[in-house]
Amino acid sequence: YKPNRSHVLQIQTHTTSRYSCYDENLKTAFERKYGEPPQFYAWAPGRVNLIGEHIDYCGYSVLPMAIEQNILAAVSVNNSGTIQLANTNPQYKDYTVSCSEDIAIDRDNPKWHFYFLCGVKGIQEKFRIAPLAGMSCVVDGIIPPSSGLSSSSALVCCAGLVTMEANQKTLSKVAVAEICAKCERYIGTEGGGMDQSISFLAEKGTAKLIEFQPLRATDVKLPNGAVFVISNCCVEMNKAASSHYNIRVVECRIATKMLAQARGLDSSRLLKLAQVQTELKASLEDMLTLVDEVLHPEPYSREEICKVLGITSEQFSTELLSANTQHVTHFKLYQRAKHVYGEAARVLQFKSVCDSEPAESITLLGDLMNQSHASCRDLYECSCSELDQLVQICLKAGAVGSRLTGAGWGGCAVSMVPSEKVESFLQAVREAYYLPDPRRAALEKESLFVSKPGGGAAIFIEE
Repeated sequence: YKPNRSHVLQIQTHTTSRYSCYDENLKTAFERKYGEPPQFYAWAPGRVNLIGEHIDYCGYSVLPMAIEQNILAAVSVNNSGTIQLANTNPQYKDYTVSCSEDIAIDRDNPKWHFYFLCGVKGIQEKFRIAPLAGMSCVVDGIIPPSSGLSSSSALVCCAGLVTMEANQKTLSKVAVAEICAKCERYIGTEGGGMDQSISFLAEKGTAKLIEFQPLRATDVKLPNGAVFVISNCCVEMNKAASSHYNIRVVECRIATKMLAQARGLDSSRLLKLAQVQTELKASLEDMLTLVDEVLHPEPYSREEICKVLGITSEQFSTELLSANTQHVTHFKLYQRAKHVYGEAARVLQFKSVCDSEPAESITLLGDLMNQSHASCRDLYECSCSELDQLVQICLKAGAVGSRLTGAGWGGCAVSMVPSEKVESFLQAVREAYYLPDPRRAALEKESLFVSKPGGGAAIFIEE
């Protein structure tokens, strides 16, 4: 094995990495595990979505930034014919898979190593690599798991990078982001690609507007005089381990077809709410009006949907539902579509405020964040009582805007806080939310922190 110096992704030497202390701990763990030093490291950041929740899989733009919390893997390449996976956290058990066999991913049992293998399998299939290079890997990470900060997607992205480097393959950042977005579906999550895109396309010091079809990222300069603080409500939510997330994907898919059918479009070829808007050449305001005209607020039964779309119950199950949503009998189409079109408009308004920099920009952005949380809570129903309580505490503590970030049903809130109020804000949230509860108090140091826009995924060569 020789390091691939022509790798199109950012390559830095290990010795110049600002994560050198962190790397030294991982290097020690690797040497203890395998009896040799690693040859290279792969690094992929988590992300916080500032606004634009649950709309990427509907085809709409989102506005995240990468965070300094990350997944890091130490790797050596060998002729063992196996991929050996270990984790610095003892609760995540070792796993070994043969390089010559088809990689099997158990979507009913979403353990950490299966997320890693999603990334391996995605790159393997892209390049038709057979057999894969043998690898020894140790994974470490400082993204709180199941927190809505994209720890699972960062692990998939990190694994994709590892597999490319070990097998001496190159791709553009956009291409590898698209592969990692698709291959995470091996574990059953029907995501839209935001998490993987920002993990690869992020740049230090700026948030990004991520657009899809084609995938592209545009810098968004965040306002001076305010910082973003992330606070974990300490309720874990694993997207692949529950059906909440995929039910929303399915509801949006059905709403797409119902709206298309009502306006005489060919609903059989449309899967995303953004496609209906494009076909109708309508504004987002027009789409919100259309939702009011076409869909009723009461939940739809399977029978009603089949009747409107002119499909059989079998077609409904096979063409519209996913594996873990076959049990669902009623669907809230009106509420989900209202959220998506409204949230898509808020993303564009957020970017417009950042670009134009009006005097009241911090207040305007805060209002948009607050509207976003209300929509996630009331229309998309992806919040939880702890998140709602935390958001209210953050607003009372001095945030101008606060909202859930990530899938929801637990995880984190992101708050925009005037710079001069950060210390008093942190103390107030600490005292009101974390300290009264022993479990939260024990997690507080890793659950409440200021975040700055970080850089994208990279390979670090050991020198």
